[in-house]
Amino acid sequence: MGTNGSTMLKPLRQGLPPLDPAAASSAASCALPARYEAVREARRFTRDTLEQWGVNERFDDVCLVVSELVTNALRHALPGEHGCTEEHVSSVRLHLMRWAERLVCAVRDPSHESPVPRDSDDFSAESGRGLFLVESFADSWGWHPLAGPLEGKVVWAMFHVEHPA
Repeated sequence: MGTNGSTMLKPLRQGLPPLDPAAASSAASCALPARYEAVREARRFTRDTLEQWGVNERFDDVCLVVSELVTNALRHALPGEHGCTEEHVSSVRLHLMRWAERLVCAVRDPSHESPVPRDSDDFSAESGRGLFLVESFADSWGWHPLAGPLEGKVVWAMFHVEHPA
């Protein structure tokens, strides 16, 4: 996971007490470019990783949630006219972690702003329903400011998955 993986995951541990990142049976992460094609890249990375781990039963839900978390990070967390600039090429990072019957998707971004679900009653709105979708498809989700030298926050979603045979 790289040298700063454990620092990045400390806040995640606070939100998910039973899941110590150091005890994850599998973990993978990738840096995402600060452009909207990153959503497609995140989905591809997630699909490849889940296939490698043999986690297929929640595949569609996980990919939808990853797409929303990455889109939110690019849209709201990165400064610039269109939400992101090339300067922040490695500041959004996707982490996938697997415990026996839990899968966590975590997206790190440089923003200190709290993710706030918008009113989900307006289904004609073009955007703003991302966290509503995350809440609908994941078993739980949350966020934490980063600890230590890293700026920003981590937004995570957890899924219950079948224990591998």
